[in-house]
Amino acid sequence: MQNSKDRDAGHPEEMIRDFGLLKATALNMSNMIGVGPFITMNLLLLTMGGPQAMLGWIGGVLLAICDGMVWSELSAAMPGSGGTYVYLRECFGRHRWGRLMAFMFIWQFMLSGPLEIASGAIGLSNYAVYPLIQMGWIEDDARPAPPTGNAAADAAAAEDPQPAAPRGWTQKKIAQRTIAIGTALIAMLLLYRRITAIGRLTLILWVAMLATVAFMIVSGLWNFDKSLIFPFPENAFHVDQKFVLGLGAAMGIAMYDYLGYYDVCYIGDEVREPEKNIPRSVMISVIAVAAIYMTMNISFMGVLPWQEIMHSETVATDFVGKLYGPMAANIITIFVALTAFASIFALFLGYSRIPYAAARDGTFFSFFDHLHPEQKFPDRSLLVLGAVTMVASLWSLDAVISAIIACRILVQFLGQNVGLMYYRKMNPDRRMPFRMWLYPIPCWIAFAGWSFIFGTKLYDQWGKPLIQQEALFGLLLTLLGVVVFLLWSARTRKWPFGIETA
Repeated sequence: MQNSKDRDAGHPEEMIRDFGLLKATALNMSNMIGVGPFITMNLLLLTMGGPQAMLGWIGGVLLAICDGMVWSELSAAMPGSGGTYVYLRECFGRHRWGRLMAFMFIWQFMLSGPLEIASGAIGLSNYAVYPLIQMGWIEDDARPAPPTGNAAADAAAAEDPQPAAPRGWTQKKIAQRTIAIGTALIAMLLLYRRITAIGRLTLILWVAMLATVAFMIVSGLWNFDKSLIFPFPENAFHVDQKFVLGLGAAMGIAMYDYLGYYDVCYIGDEVREPEKNIPRSVMISVIAVAAIYMTMNISFMGVLPWQEIMHSETVATDFVGKLYGPMAANIITIFVALTAFASIFALFLGYSRIPYAAARDGTFFSFFDHLHPEQKFPDRSLLVLGAVTMVASLWSLDAVISAIIACRILVQFLGQNVGLMYYRKMNPDRRMPFRMWLYPIPCWIAFAGWSFIFGTKLYDQWGKPLIQQEALFGLLLTLLGVVVFLLWSARTRKWPFGIETA
C-alpha cells in the first residue's frame, strides 16, 4: 500500500477524455446484450420450470431502472474513474468508514470482476464449439431427450432439469475451456492500446451486436407461433415457497444479464462532460436493453418450445437452425460469438480502471498505480485482471453467475445504495448535477430488490446445494475482507487503530 497522493488536473498522466454520449451508450449496451439471453435463457426458464420465469425479467427491469438512478446520481456527482470504489469512499468519508467500504469493494472485485468477464468467455465458448461438433471434429456430450408430448413425463423431467452429464474432461469441455481462455487473452491484447483506438473498436462491435439482435427479433416475430408458449405448466402461478425461491433465482439471472448499464461509470476520467453524458447513457442503456430483451425472449419462445429451450446451451443457434437450416445456424453462431466478445471487451475496458484508481488514491497496492508510458492506460491492472479471468474461465457458467451476484450484492449494490442516502443526508446543501426522480423511493425499491435476490440465494428450490454454497461463499469472502482490512490497518496504524490525517 502507499500513501494517498494529491493529483490535480494538470498531472502529466491525466487520462484522455474521448468517450461522448454515443460511445458511452455503446459501451454499456455492448456489455449488457453480449452476456444476455444468448447464454442464459435456458437457465432462466429452469428457475421456475416454464415461461412464467419471465416475471423475473419484469422484476429485473424495475430493479435495473431504480438502481440505474442510483448509479446516475452518484456518477454525476463524482465523475472519476473507479465507479463504486469512488462512490463508497466519498459517501462514507474517505478517512474512516469510506476507507473500509472502498477496500471491501476492491477486495471482492478482484474476484467478481474477472468472474463476470469469464462468464462472457464461457458463454462464447458454448457457441463456438457448435460448428466444431457439426463438422465432426469433436464429440458432443449427451443432451437430454426432447419433450415427449406426454404431460406427466415432461413435468417429471422439468422437476429434475439437470440430467447426468458425462464426468471428467470430455472433448467438448476441453474445447470450450480452451476457447474461453483464448478469448480472454485476445480481448486483453486488443485493449493493450490507446483509448482513442478502443473507442472506435467499441462502436464497431456495438453495430455488429445490434445487427445480430435485430435479425433475431425480426425472424422470431415473423415466424411467431403463440401456441408454443402456452399452455403454462400446471400451478405455474401458485404462490408458495418454490414459486418465491424460483422468482428470486430468475431475478438474479435477469440482473446478471442487465449488469453493464453502469460500465461507463468506471471510466469517468475518459468521458467528455461526464456530469451529463454518464447519467444519460445509463438510463438509455437500461430502457433500450430492457425492450430488446423482452422482445427477443418472446421471439425465441414463439419459434422453439420452451421445454426445448430449457435444455439448450445454444438457443440462438437452435432458433436460427429451425428457421433457416444448418448453414444459417453456423453463420449466426459467428455473429453471436462476436456479440459476446463485444461484452467481454467492454468489461475489460471498464474494470481494468478500478484497481488503478484505488492504487492511485492509496487504498490498494501501489503496484497497480501505473500507466503505460506511451499509450496512457493502466497496463498492470489490465494484465492482472486478464490472468485471473483466464483461470476463472475454467468454471461452469451457472456457478460463475451465482458467485458474481453473491459477491457483489452486499458491498457494491446495497453499499452504494445506502451510501447515496447517507451522502444526501450529510450534504443537504451540496449541488447534485443529476437528481433521481421520486427520491428516495427508487433507493428503497433497489434495496428491497437486491436483498430479495440475495435472500433467496441462500436456498435452492431443486434441493441441491450449489446456489447455497456460493451465497455462503459471498458471505465468507466479505468477512475475510473485513479481517484483512483490520490487520492491515493495525499494521499501518490507520483508522480504526490510529488517527488518519486529512
